Amino acid sequence: MVERGSGIAVWRQIGESLADDIRNKLYAAGEQLPSEPELAAKFSVNRHTIRRAMGELEQSGLVRIEQGRGTFVQEHAIDYAIGKRTRFSENLRSQGVLGHLEALGSQTLRAAEIAKHLGLSRSAPLLRVQMVGKAENRNISASEHYFDEKRFPDFAERIAALHSVSKVYAHYGIGDYTRKWSRITAALPSPEVARLLGQPKTRPILQVEALNVDQDGAPLQYSITRFVGDLVQLMVADDA
Repeated sequence: MVERGSGIAVWRQIGESLADDIRNKLYAAGEQLPSEPELAAKFSVNRHTIRRAMGELEQSGLVRIEQGRGTFVQEHAIDYAIGKRTRFSENLRSQGVLGHLEALGSQTLRAAEIAKHLGLSRSAPLLRVQMVGKAENRNISASEHYFDEKRFPDFAERIAALHSVSKVYAHYGIGDYTRKWSRITAALPSPEVARLLGQPKTRPILQVEALNVDQDGAPLQYSITRFVGDLVQLMVADDA
């Protein structure tokens, strides 16, 4: 319970109490914490005090707050391998986690620098497909992928149905593809990415810029993927 007049803010005492409960496994990874009204009643404080304590726990990475759902204990980090053959679902499956990609939307555009990565003319039409990567029911990545629209005119529709880039490529007769290069950086998320990943805008993400090529070395896909920084650990695999 909290001690008023102790010189330590009440909200901070509540945060430390909940943090101790999490560290002592009273709440398991991924488990939902009691609601704000329940915690307010337990500690005999108002909901604003609980909200401030939860915000501090979220900033420390112990919990995540999902709008409209509640507050959950942050899961253990997922080791995500970045190598010659980077496959989202296979990466998660190797750790006993079910995962898939979900398409959010697509647009046709022209972008000279991206077209250059794909070996196309500056004015070539590109297909931009936005996706989220899910581990169980949790979004762990938000990404945008660029393709030659003439080569892959219905990629967005295929990924929406198959939830796998590899399966879509197989539909186009591409049996294998490899990662030519990856560039990994840390960054702060945009408001939209923070919303998709269910995290504060002030918490860094891991960003991976990459280019995939087919068996003949021809560019297939330029991507920018943003991972939840405290839920995903990127491992550079030695499989070149």
